[in-house]
Amino acid sequence: MEKKQIIEKRKPPIASIGTIGWIKGNLFSTWYNSLFTLLGIYILYSIIPPIVQWGIIDAVWSGEDRTVCEWYDENKVKYRAGACWLYIKVWFNFFSYGFYPDAEQWRVNLTFIILAISIALFFIPNFKKKHYIGIFLFVGYPIIAFFLLSGNETLGLHHIPTHKWGGAFLTLLLGGIGIVFALPLGIVLALGRRSQLPVVRALCIMFIEFWRGIPLITVLFFASVMFPLFVPQGVDIDTLLRCIVGLTIFGGAYMAEVVRGGLQALPKGQYEAAQAVGLGYWRMMGLIIMPQALRIVIPGIVNTFIGLFKDTTLVAIISLMDLLLAVFTSQANPDWMGFPFEGYIFIAMCYWIFCFSLSRYSLRVENKLMVAHQR
Repeated sequence: MEKKQIIEKRKPPIASIGTIGWIKGNLFSTWYNSLFTLLGIYILYSIIPPIVQWGIIDAVWSGEDRTVCEWYDENKVKYRAGACWLYIKVWFNFFSYGFYPDAEQWRVNLTFIILAISIALFFIPNFKKKHYIGIFLFVGYPIIAFFLLSGNETLGLHHIPTHKWGGAFLTLLLGGIGIVFALPLGIVLALGRRSQLPVVRALCIMFIEFWRGIPLITVLFFASVMFPLFVPQGVDIDTLLRCIVGLTIFGGAYMAEVVRGGLQALPKGQYEAAQAVGLGYWRMMGLIIMPQALRIVIPGIVNTFIGLFKDTTLVAIISLMDLLLAVFTSQANPDWMGFPFEGYIFIAMCYWIFCFSLSRYSLRVENKLMVAHQR
């Protein structure tokens, strides 16, 4: 009989594991992968160092006015070393609050602080009073925010008209309200579109297809310019309120199709099982169907939220000074003309931070719900 040779266990080659193995397997696995990797490295080398040099190393971060950001030689040729972030520093308060009076800006800060604390309590895993926080956020907080932001002479708060609201504060307000009300409107429209009642189904289909078929800029223009022509004489509806209604309706129409996709993705057995245990239509939808449907379409819901938030920049056409229009307005100041790149980069970073945070949180919720469902 042949003797069996026992081979000792050995570690895998260093070139096939760890960082070196990943680089070899993903970046240099074939000759064309290696070529594309080297090309990508060259492109990054050509782009990143100049950006770092302009935006960080040679940038101006402090000073009194624009003279520290540029100078002229003996031939009166203007030179700039790098990015002038002093421009953002000088105009930061205007970018944040618009024309909201400086002495009253504490009201805006307090409004968002209350919101932040409420949301933090709502998402604490072991907090047992979440239902009270939810009721406060949807019932009590809007009333408190309205009186804080708009003012009330009886409460000793000076009235601030909405045309003075602006900057990042207005952008977050429009985006947040649009997001909060677009989802329930979309759910109602999605259920109506799948209704067995022909009249309800036809009305919901007409509503959804109409608002999805026109651009948001047209909706805002109609809400600001044409809508007052259809109301009785002497009735004045605030421009901000009209804009919020337009954003909500537009977002709700898109949200309805996202939710409808989740409803259609569920197998028919879920409906039959709910009906078999004696659940009525609304209890079946609220307890069985809708939770599953919304879990399926979380990526689509968040994508609609992000799109709606970025679309708030279009309110500039109806003279609402959002963050983008605030930067444009600062460019008209003769003392600070000529710094568009710094302003655009600042806007892009603000929108990216919000949208990326929303995306990452939704991914966390999605993974958590999927794990719970698998259990």
